[in-house]
Amino acid sequence: MGKNKLKKFAEVEQMKHVLQYPRERILAEVFPYKDKWRSELFCNRNPLVLELGCGKGEYTVGLAKTNPEKNFIGIDIKGARIWAGAKDVENSGLTNAMFLRTEIENLTNFFAPGEVDEIWITFPDPQMQKTRKRLTSTRFLTMYSSILKDGGVVHLKTDSPFLYEYTRRLINKNGLELLEDTQDLYGEGLADPVKSIKTYYESQWLSRGKSIKLISFRLDPSKILEEPSEDDIPKDDYRAYTRHTPLPEK
Repeated sequence: MGKNKLKKFAEVEQMKHVLQYPRERILAEVFPYKDKWRSELFCNRNPLVLELGCGKGEYTVGLAKTNPEKNFIGIDIKGARIWAGAKDVENSGLTNAMFLRTEIENLTNFFAPGEVDEIWITFPDPQMQKTRKRLTSTRFLTMYSSILKDGGVVHLKTDSPFLYEYTRRLINKNGLELLEDTQDLYGEGLADPVKSIKTYYESQWLSRGKSIKLISFRLDPSKILEEPSEDDIPKDDYRAYTRHTPLPEK
């Protein structure tokens, strides 16, 4: 591991607004703030919003700055990535943003039933070959239902035509309430201050001429979700650059 990464890990360890619970710690102890995020960590009663797979935390921080009346938690297992967003929170003095380093599969260890108001999923790996790892699969949506309040909302923002179409079919197949659906967020002029917050990956896709898709929907905990057919959904024909690749100049 490089010195820069070690330095970031050491800094993150000292940040009070970053909680670190990798799998081995979850197995060793019980998380003390389940159902207490508002009362003991944010010290308010404001809505609780998660960003899953938050990476560098650009969206989490952007949401917190744009919506001071809500609490935001960015979740990712990569501590060196979280460092960037955590430093931004520290430097800007935000009190409505935190980060949780853990695997998304373990959400129910950290949040009580009905504790979460909204979930944002921003530019995840579409996992075209592995349905179970897809963050909008029935496996994950069922988990989200167990922590979302009644009427809680899931937002997917993606460049992937495959993931967008798969999610759209899943919503239709299961009769979920569709709140917003666009295949070209910026081209259709639907980007407001929240929707137009840009992550590293979003900037990459835009620089490559890719359209940004947004789909928002409500989960119904009374439904047993079924997977849609995906055999005829075309696979994406491009890959992400690494984070070390400079974005093309405009």
